[in-house]
Amino acid sequence: MKVLVVVPTYNESMNIEAMLKAVRRHVPQAAILVVDDGSPDGTADIAEALEPLLGSIHVLRRTEKSGLGSAYRAGFEWGLREGFDAFVEIDADFSHDPAALPELLAAAEAGADVVIGSRYVPGGHIPDWSWHRKLLSRSGNRYASMMLGLKVADSTAGYRVYRGSLLESIDYTTVQADGYGFQIEMTYRSRRAGALIAEVPISFVDRELGQSKMSSNIIVEALWLVTVWGAERMIGRAWHPPAPAA
Repeated sequence: MKVLVVVPTYNESMNIEAMLKAVRRHVPQAAILVVDDGSPDGTADIAEALEPLLGSIHVLRRTEKSGLGSAYRAGFEWGLREGFDAFVEIDADFSHDPAALPELLAAAEAGADVVIGSRYVPGGHIPDWSWHRKLLSRSGNRYASMMLGLKVADSTAGYRVYRGSLLESIDYTTVQADGYGFQIEMTYRSRRAGALIAEVPISFVDRELGQSKMSSNIIVEALWLVTVWGAERMIGRAWHPPAPAA
């Protein structure tokens, strides 16, 4: 399986070197694509400078900050064009532990079309969150699963593996949501396509260096989109076109 690890970045100069070295240590056979949204702090330059040391480091430079969903779409497009079979989503800030990569990829090797690094299956946990933040996250995931029939515990998780064949079949290029909404929509489209979705327990931690890119607007967008998609799903299930006239 030819693996591409896609790492979206914006002002991650404090994390990118350590992250790329950690990914290379845990999955030495994988190629890595840094999708950088014009970071003024030189993130892309740091990544490119590591290529001679680490090997198979690629940098896709974009001119402006365009969001997580856009970065992953660009990364998938690049990787499919280059013939990769499996695509990893991972944050650059170490909230996703690269040590979990072999286990996620093993689940894909075993046949899963989507592998989610899940905080909410047995063995997964979030050690640093307050109880009310955990409650908000769990409630949002349960709401999304109920409204969309996802049958997964952690549809907002951003640590994932996708098979390239699935990405093409669900037309990932038309996914417009960002942040949590992007992850939920990708899960929804995968489930509707009949994909085999596996969840592997992970430990999620907040970043230690740099500034978080997540905002309340992204959370509101995700909840609104889930409500819209859920309503469309229910209407589609309840309504049937009239039989043609004899």
